[in-house]
Amino acid sequence: MAFDGIVISNLSYELNTKLVGGRISKISMPEENELIFTVKNNAKTYRLLVSASASLPLVYLTDVNKPAPKVAPAFLMLLRKYIGTAKIIDISQMDLERILCFELEHLNELGDISHKKMYVEIMGKHSNIIFTDENNKIIDSIKRISANMSSLREVLPGRQYFLPDELKKNDLLSVDMDEFVGILKSKEYALSKSIYMNFAGISPLIAEEILIRASLSSQAPSTSLNELEYTHLFHTIKNLLEDISLHNFSPNIIYRGEEAFEFSSINLFSYENEEYKKVFFDSVSEMLYNFYSFREAFVLNRQKSSDLRRIVNTALERASKKFDLQEKQLQDADKKDIYRVYGDLLNTYGYSLKGGESSFTTENFYDDNKEITIPLDKHKSAKENAKKYYDKYAKLSRTTKALSEEIVNTKKDMEHLLSIQTALEVSSDDESLSQIRQELIDFGYIKKHSSSKQKKTSSHPYHYISSDRYDIYVGKNNYQNEELTFKLATGNDWWFHAKGIPGSHVILKSNNEEDLPDRVYEEAAALAAFYSKAKDSEKVEVDYIQRKNIKKVAGAAPGFVIYHSNWSMIATPRADLQQAK
Repeated sequence: MAFDGIVISNLSYELNTKLVGGRISKISMPEENELIFTVKNNAKTYRLLVSASASLPLVYLTDVNKPAPKVAPAFLMLLRKYIGTAKIIDISQMDLERILCFELEHLNELGDISHKKMYVEIMGKHSNIIFTDENNKIIDSIKRISANMSSLREVLPGRQYFLPDELKKNDLLSVDMDEFVGILKSKEYALSKSIYMNFAGISPLIAEEILIRASLSSQAPSTSLNELEYTHLFHTIKNLLEDISLHNFSPNIIYRGEEAFEFSSINLFSYENEEYKKVFFDSVSEMLYNFYSFREAFVLNRQKSSDLRRIVNTALERASKKFDLQEKQLQDADKKDIYRVYGDLLNTYGYSLKGGESSFTTENFYDDNKEITIPLDKHKSAKENAKKYYDKYAKLSRTTKALSEEIVNTKKDMEHLLSIQTALEVSSDDESLSQIRQELIDFGYIKKHSSSKQKKTSSHPYHYISSDRYDIYVGKNNYQNEELTFKLATGNDWWFHAKGIPGSHVILKSNNEEDLPDRVYEEAAALAAFYSKAKDSEKVEVDYIQRKNIKKVAGAAPGFVIYHSNWSMIATPRADLQQAK
């Protein structure tokens, strides 16, 4: 995710267009390190969200109004005192960096016009909102940084505001060709790294994009280009910067399947392939809101399902250890045949023993009469020693049979747990997660509370519409897979599943038609690949077969089936079809 200098430049332009000249009417602090400014301008009301959260720093315009705590924090009270009704004079970007400066005008206690500044630094865990006077003396900040916390820059009331040292990079807007080449040659790095380390506002994402546009390798040493290549690279960057200076932005989100994967304020050529889909927006704020709403929902879902993930991972780890132990025990038990050989040889040649021997060396008629030495209990006769070995052989034979059955069951348990693990990646709604929880209860992975009656939940599968208007359904969990395959699907419908790995059942409704377009099979297979454990692979083998040839495994966990005479195809994981309303 690249909240880089180009996105900030896009934001600066948008906020200038909509907010400059407007007046702040309200400031709230709904969460720690987060502010919402309500601004009225040109008969419109805007809400500006500014967050210095270490995990999710943000700046954008939003329609969402979050509830604020009843007791206002000290920093909020300070802002309300000084700029609660301030006029926004200017919003500018510091160089091409991830810093916005808001210049504000207000009346002081004497009724005189006074000026203040608010710096919003979007720098990951070092993000901050810093409030200063017109001479950049810090009045306060949403995060105070003492000398104990940073030896490079204190952010405390009374200190002078200056840019963080790590942002003091070269300004691409002012360097000429010779300076540019000199900077790249000054220290050898991979070309991509050299660009984003040396020049302000350039993220790794944009550095890669620049090199793709310049047809240069990102891993080429920064000192190794010829004169023509350096010139071409310099002009590629200048063309990009010219677009930025002319405000030719194209805010967009890149989706990989249903996942909001990346965003940018320029059209990224690096994502021009069928694996990705771009959605463009008229507003950078709208882009950021949509992207981070998706990420927030994703994080929330991970939090909601974290206890289930922990239970499944723990059970899987135990099953894996159990499997390894059983395999070792089986290997040991497989040595049983030697004890039968010992017994047979003692019964055949034991007559020569006089008694009291601790071992017996004889010819092994099972192995070309090679010599073999048999350990003996010197207190037992030959026949008693033979019986001891036959008993050991019989016991290990029973152990081998039992272990073989246990190993099969342990493998089934592991396959079941892996299928639940995959379902947790697919499921996001509360109802589906509830079904997964119920499955874990039903199979004994979660203790059932007898006092509480389990409420039956209903969850719907994903429903897609193919390019040729056929219905395609995707199960979100094992219970739903079972229902899709054996209740919703009819005999002539088509069933898809990633080959040999955990994944969703995908049902293509045939409408009793015999000849379906090739494209619809490919789209259903792409969904089966996407909703599988191999969703991040470039290519996935997918089995498909008519539903009438699918059989449920007796006594197996939900969603486990057997089939024969299927077809297979290679699919690229995708989930970019239209979803039914």
